[in-house]
Amino acid sequence: MKRLLVVCVIACLAATGFASDEDKNKAEDRVKAAATVLDEIQGAPDQGIPEEVLGSAECVAVVPTMLNGGFIVGARYGRGVASCRTPKGWSAPAFFSVKGGSFGLQIGAQAVDLVMLIMNQEGMRNLLSSQFKLGADASVAAGPVGRHAAADTDWKLKAQVLSYSRSRGVFAGLELNGAVVEQDKDSTREFYGRMVPFNTSLTGTIDPPPNANAFLTTLAKWAKSAAAK
Repeated sequence: MKRLLVVCVIACLAATGFASDEDKNKAEDRVKAAATVLDEIQGAPDQGIPEEVLGSAECVAVVPTMLNGGFIVGARYGRGVASCRTPKGWSAPAFFSVKGGSFGLQIGAQAVDLVMLIMNQEGMRNLLSSQFKLGADASVAAGPVGRHAAADTDWKLKAQVLSYSRSRGVFAGLELNGAVVEQDKDSTREFYGRMVPFNTSLTGTIDPPPNANAFLTTLAKWAKSAAAK
């Protein structure tokens, strides 16, 4: 009986360890997927986030595959990763979730890749609070699309957050109001092995771990290219 109990305990511990590794891999996979989304969007010849806009963004947040649970209206949920500019470069990644919200004309889309740019210090303060509502706590607008932003646009003054979506290969500015952005605590613990507040990761208080390189390298590449133009 004791032997059976020991075997059960060992099996449970092994299962827990396996689940922990699997969860951590999910967080790492999200980092890699975010890098791929950004690389593909910015690598498109005539589409993408304008260089002037990306070059001015304080933070960049990417949600690979945000799920849309209904037709026109319905439950929407996604998990993503964000990084902000610091004196040492792009910050360690912060994991967040985004729930609900109006998706403009994304009718019938079952899943979209979502990109949000935090454009100023006020928007960054909202992000560092670890929870805010787009359109209420932070102003949000559909971002301009193309290699360059039109000279007469007021995107610098228009919103704290500019949002974009990609669905079935089509990339466009996205009207995203009412969505709640908050820290994804489970993914944070999975990735770092402990709880790391947004105010710690996004301000450069900690160094990015090696498994964040995929996203941060891609982000730095496109941000540098944008700033050079």
